[in-house]
Amino acid sequence: MARTIAKPEKEEKERKVTFQAKEELQCPVCESKFHREELFSGRVNAGNLTDELHRTYIPMAQWGEIQPLVYELSVCPSCWYAAYKPDFGAISTKLAKTLSESIAERIESVQRLVQPLDFTSPRGLAEGAASYWLAMLCYEGLPKDFAPTFKQALCALRGAWLFSELQAKRPGENFDHVAALLYRKARFLYRSAIELDQGGKEPLAVVKWFGPDSDKSYGFEGVIYLSGVLEYKYGPRQDLEKREATLASSKRAIAKLFGLGKRSKNKPGPLLDKARELFDQIKAETKGVEEEEEE
Repeated sequence: MARTIAKPEKEEKERKVTFQAKEELQCPVCESKFHREELFSGRVNAGNLTDELHRTYIPMAQWGEIQPLVYELSVCPSCWYAAYKPDFGAISTKLAKTLSESIAERIESVQRLVQPLDFTSPRGLAEGAASYWLAMLCYEGLPKDFAPTFKQALCALRGAWLFSELQAKRPGENFDHVAALLYRKARFLYRSAIELDQGGKEPLAVVKWFGPDSDKSYGFEGVIYLSGVLEYKYGPRQDLEKREATLASSKRAIAKLFGLGKRSKNKPGPLLDKARELFDQIKAETKGVEEEEEE
């Protein structure tokens, strides 16, 4: 009778998608200690880039469907404090106390959107989507050195992407409504972040990674573009006159972006291509406004 030979542990390890980072983190809010979950390299196959600068990924036979954004945020498994890696341990004692007082409220808020959630085990798509909602709450009230409005905008947009993915996997649980809400929040927050930067109240110069996805940072130009595309796709449509005026303003900002792109070889080509497409779309919708301006 043939004897069954156990497969080596190395092969089992190689099938894993994530690993526990060696460095131990201590949560500044509840003082719990844990290890970040990190994605192994070589587990994704990049696909197309959407008009929202979201990188899609082609499922691989060995690893299946993987969303790198699921693992971007550090989340305390005890109190569900969430933030981007550079910010996680950088908050003051005062802010940590405030976040400690809102633990129950934070957990209840996200659990109203999606259940079950478990941040003590390897993350799934639900935990990834929920982490961005949690981070939006945690960045509320942080000082300007954190660029909190922009960080919330980035969380809202990424959260919208992941909740849309979750809707496709679990239809009938209203995740499409959550995604729609987050898209509207992202539109408002991106616009607010630009206005706060221009007014010197929350300088975006402190931001190290503009994203919006994890594969490439498109810099401040990407922020301007995204503000325009989010306004075009998710902006209010009840007052058409106001919408046309807002879009015309976005179009002028995009036109300025074209000028920068033509004079600089350092600007990302894909961004300029998509900005030109957006410019043409807005131009077609605001034709009446253009004619009035010319008169």
